[in-house]
Amino acid sequence: MAESGASPLPPTPSARSPLFRAEHFVWLTARVLEQRLFAHDFLHGAADPVETALDAYRNEDGGYGHALEPDLRGPVSQPLHTVRALRVLDSVGRLGGRRVERVCRYLTSVSTGDGALPAIHPSQRGYPAAPFIPIVDDPPSELLSTGPVVGLLHRNDVWHAWLFRATDFCWQAIDSLERSHPYEVQAAVAFLDSATDRPRAEAAADRLGRLVRAHRLAALDPDHLDAYPVAPGYAPGEHHFPYDFARTPHSLARAWFTDDEMARSLDHLVDDQQQDGGWPIRWRRWAPGTALEARPMVTIEALRTLRAYGRAIG
Repeated sequence: MAESGASPLPPTPSARSPLFRAEHFVWLTARVLEQRLFAHDFLHGAADPVETALDAYRNEDGGYGHALEPDLRGPVSQPLHTVRALRVLDSVGRLGGRRVERVCRYLTSVSTGDGALPAIHPSQRGYPAAPFIPIVDDPPSELLSTGPVVGLLHRNDVWHAWLFRATDFCWQAIDSLERSHPYEVQAAVAFLDSATDRPRAEAAADRLGRLVRAHRLAALDPDHLDAYPVAPGYAPGEHHFPYDFARTPHSLARAWFTDDEMARSLDHLVDDQQQDGGWPIRWRRWAPGTALEARPMVTIEALRTLRAYGRAIG
């Protein structure tokens, strides 16, 4: 029996709750990094262990490698690994200081002639990579990699010489979009949600949202997915839903969808939790380990999204 005046133990989540089931899945399958991220986000864990786990992926050039982004294998630093690393640091409030200075030096070293980032640097050649990620000798700048990096740095009030041209590239790339695909749109939203010029960001987001609806890039009715085309090069059934674009109610992309459309997509997200407690990946599986490593990442993101919209997760 507890002593009088002792603090009560925290309630145990229901074994049927999304969080309880996801926790079992994470401890069973996740890498150390995702285990510590889950503990930080949902179990009151500290930020230091997350940083320690992330350091295992950092290279001497200031970038990140070692399959931090599971679809790119091998030790070499890549922009898409850096996107993932900055998201981790942002989520635990550690995106700043000398660590970010080293990252910005790496970004400068791999930038293209217009000051932005390629999706894949040619140094990936010779190491395994997903077949849907092309490796070329002279890769162009991509909004896919540049948008999230610039957005995260602006979000954390980072100022570095690299940001000036990279920011200009993002504005020009978004302003020139006439057709796009879901992952590029997500990258654009990541930039616009943190861009310092808020009126311009709101206007660009409004135009982008009309493009998303006109080209049916978001599946607005999860019960009738055949009505929505899958983007060229995507896996069969690789649909994207309103919550994929508006991860929080504060995102500019939230205005693209009605309350009913967003509610239906969140209902679908709840129902998409698998029997093992994790959420599935929708993109193409090309190697046994990559899906196993990616599913805990997707699971953490699903729980964050549901919590952001006030859905009960346990």
